[in-house]
Amino acid sequence: MAWVRAHRAVAEPLAYAAFTLAAAALGFVGLWSLFSVLPEPVSPWWSLLTGLPACALVAFRSRAPLALLGVALVLFLIDLLTVGGVVTLIVVLDLLYAATVAASPSRRRGILVGIAVAVAGMTAASLTRVDDVRVGILIGLQLGALAGMDYWYATSVAQAHELVALHRERADEAARQGLRERGEMVRREREQMARELHDVVAGDVSAIAIRAEAALSVDGSPDSDRAALRAVRDSSLQAHEALRSMIAVLRNGEGDVAARGRDALPALVTEARRRGLRVTVDDSLPQGIPSPVDHAVTRIVQESLANCARHAAGADVDVVLSAGSEGDVHVRVDSRGGAAVTTPPIQGNGWGLELLRERARALGGRLEAGPDGDGWSVRATLPTQVPA
Repeated sequence: MAWVRAHRAVAEPLAYAAFTLAAAALGFVGLWSLFSVLPEPVSPWWSLLTGLPACALVAFRSRAPLALLGVALVLFLIDLLTVGGVVTLIVVLDLLYAATVAASPSRRRGILVGIAVAVAGMTAASLTRVDDVRVGILIGLQLGALAGMDYWYATSVAQAHELVALHRERADEAARQGLRERGEMVRREREQMARELHDVVAGDVSAIAIRAEAALSVDGSPDSDRAALRAVRDSSLQAHEALRSMIAVLRNGEGDVAARGRDALPALVTEARRRGLRVTVDDSLPQGIPSPVDHAVTRIVQESLANCARHAAGADVDVVLSAGSEGDVHVRVDSRGGAAVTTPPIQGNGWGLELLRERARALGGRLEAGPDGDGWSVRATLPTQVPA
C-alpha cells in the first residue's frame, strides 16, 4: 500500500489496464448493445481500443482533469456505440470526481448542469431505442445515480478541503494578528518606559547635577553644603524609587511604574525653588479627577519646571491648574526671565516636550509649547473622560 500511494500516478493506470484486459478475456462487453450501431457483435478484444487509451488518461488526472474528462467522454461514446465495455464508464466517473474536486464552486455548478444534460440525453436516447418505456427510464436512473453519487461525494470532499483551507487561513490571520498585537503592546510598553525614564529619572539626575554644580561653584558653608547634600539625596532617592518600580515591571511583567499625582506638586515646587526658580502655584482643580489625568498634570508641571531650571535658571514661573467649562482640565506653566544653565553641560534632545504631547494625545487632549514674550509657555488641555 505504501508503494501504491507513492506511485499512484503509475499504479492506478496499470490497475485499470489489468482490469480492461481481464474484462476482455472474460467477454465482459456488450453492456450497451442497446446503443450499438454495429450490424453484429464483435470480438471482446476490440474493447481494448477504447479501454486502454481511457486507462492512460488516469495517469495525467492531476494535471487537467476537466479536459481529460472531455476526452474520456468521447471514448465512452465510441465504446457505447460499438463494443459496449465498462472500463470507459469507470474512467469517466473517476475523472468526473477529479474534475469536481479541483473545480471552483462556480465551475462545479457548471459540471452539475453538464451531468443533468448528459443524463437527460442518455434517457431520451434510451427511450428511442427500446419498446418498453420502463427500461429507458431505468437506464437513465442508473446513469443519474452513478454520476450524481460521484458528483455529490466529490463536492463533499472539495468543500471539506475549502473548509480546512478557510480554517487554516483564519488561524494564520489570528497568529499574525497576535504578533501585531504583541508588537503593539511591546511598543506601548517601551513608550511608557521611555516617558517615565525621561520624566522621572532624567529630571532627578539632572537636578542632582545642577545642585552639585551649584554647591561646587560657590564658597561652601556647612549650612549650604548640607542643603545641597539634602537636595542631592532627595533627588537620588526619587530616581532610585522610580528605577526600582521600572525594573520590577520589566522583570516580572506585573505592577505599574510608580506614578506621582498632584499630591506631589508641593515637593516639585519646593525642589524647583531649591534650584533657583521663583514659582507660584494656582491650583483650582477639584478633587477626584481620573488618575491618568492627575498623573499627566503632574508630569507636565514636573517637566516644565525641569526645563525652566535647565534653560531659564532664576526665572519667575507661574503654574496655573484650572477646570474648563466643559469638564476638561487646563494646565499652564509660564516662565519669564532667567538664563540657560551652561555648567554642568546638560544636552537636551527635544524629547521632553514631544513625550508630553504624546501623553496628552493618549488621553484625547493636546499640548502646545513655545516662546511667549521674554519667556516660555506650556499649555495643555486634558479631558476628564479618559479614552478606553
